[in-house]
Amino acid sequence: MLKFLPGIILLQVITVALVMLAPSGLAGWEWLRLGIPLVIVGLLTAFWFGAVAAHQRKDEISRLQECHAKEREAIRVNAERAKHKVLKQAQQETLQEVRRTSTQANIKVGLALAGMAGIGGLLLLTQFMTLGLLTLTTAGGALGGYVLRLRQEKTKPALPDATPDHPRLINATPVKSK
Repeated sequence: MLKFLPGIILLQVITVALVMLAPSGLAGWEWLRLGIPLVIVGLLTAFWFGAVAAHQRKDEISRLQECHAKEREAIRVNAERAKHKVLKQAQQETLQEVRRTSTQANIKVGLALAGMAGIGGLLLLTQFMTLGLLTLTTAGGALGGYVLRLRQEKTKPALPDATPDHPRLINATPVKSK
């Protein structure tokens, strides 16, 4: 507001000077001699105030733009920090979850291996018995097969000799090609 004070004071000084310089007996159209310079001075002062106001408005706009740019930059920095903080927190949570899952998996694998070792130990103890039973049954099956074959061969008639009275069942002589 103080920027307009010199213009207002100057306008009033010019108006007072014109009124004091004006002749004392103004009648009819003589008022125009006083009114036209006052209107011209008023218009010039109005244009001057308009220019000052436009300049002040531009300064205020640029100041606000700077202020908004600073706020925007602060918001971006804070958003970047918050983003970094959230990412770091998410990474930590992910690491904790991976560690927790890994620990749980290690416990489960350890229990499974311990169970397998227990079952393996049990199988190792019983495997000798099973291996023995398998050997006995295999040997028994093989012995049974041989015994059955011996019986079949004893009851089977003997093959006839290859005499002219008894022809061979199978011709084992090769045929010569000519």
